[in-house]
Amino acid sequence: MKISVVVPVYGCPGAVVPLCERVAKTVSQLADDYEIVLVNDCCPKGSWKEVQKACAANPHVVGVELSRNFGQIRAITAGLDYCDGDWVVVMDCDLQDRPEGIADLYAKAAEGYDVVFAKRKGRKDKGIVKFFSQFFYKVYNRLTDGRFDSSICNFSISRREVIDAYCGMREQNRAYTLFIKWLGFRQAAIDIDADKRYEGKSSYNFKRKINMATEFITSQSNKPLRFASKLGFLIAFVAFVVAIVKVIQFFVTGNVPSGWTSLFVSIFLIGGLILMALGIIGIYIGYVFDEVKRRPLYVVRSVVNGKKNANESKEEQE
Repeated sequence: MKISVVVPVYGCPGAVVPLCERVAKTVSQLADDYEIVLVNDCCPKGSWKEVQKACAANPHVVGVELSRNFGQIRAITAGLDYCDGDWVVVMDCDLQDRPEGIADLYAKAAEGYDVVFAKRKGRKDKGIVKFFSQFFYKVYNRLTDGRFDSSICNFSISRREVIDAYCGMREQNRAYTLFIKWLGFRQAAIDIDADKRYEGKSSYNFKRKINMATEFITSQSNKPLRFASKLGFLIAFVAFVVAIVKVIQFFVTGNVPSGWTSLFVSIFLIGGLILMALGIIGIYIGYVFDEVKRRPLYVVRSVVNGKKNANESKEEQE
């Protein structure tokens, strides 16, 4: 049996070497063979040098360098395309995910599960971060009819069949955990204690999180479009009823109040709702535009300790 551990690397160079040492110590006790695939997402802090050090120290470590920053999810996809383990672990590079937790994930998977997620217990994030995370997933569940736990993270172990199914979905807008949940299979989740970030801070600022949340929701559901249309019909119905009432009032009493305030408010209200609906439609059209271009999800610059690059591995699988 072979276990592959896929790690997107960005913004935490000091954690790369100790991460590999701890992962190797844990995984070598579980499988006859293993590989640690470190995907450098064009980190500006010199992470690639640390990846090269890890590759030189351990031949089981494979370094994949992307040509530019493609984002965490696409870096994960590159690593999944490259790896060939019977079981595949995905985890972050900042050591918030304990490498020793891989043994717990595998033990749970051995009970007959195809996918086992880690639920971060004692998450070391700020309260405001936890609040927005919980709020997002409540909105996400509402708009997609899903049931997603905000404590579940990318840290997980999956059987090869699950990873092959995920890699077969080549959409531009992709979310690893949400896609794996959508695939089905036999899934479970276990609590694993989370540690503090090894160094630095997350590159996901508030703006990036909002953009990511919008992408996740609109790529998984068309409910926002239906909501916009229902809201439009509701406002049109209310306007129609008000118009009928005013006409009746004019003929019965002859006294219909007039004023620019109501006209001003109604015009801006309707105008804003129209622009909102057009904006939602524009987001979906933009996604269609991205898909029809059929550009690669990532481009590999170089590979260390590998016989072929990730793109070639993917073509061979197909």
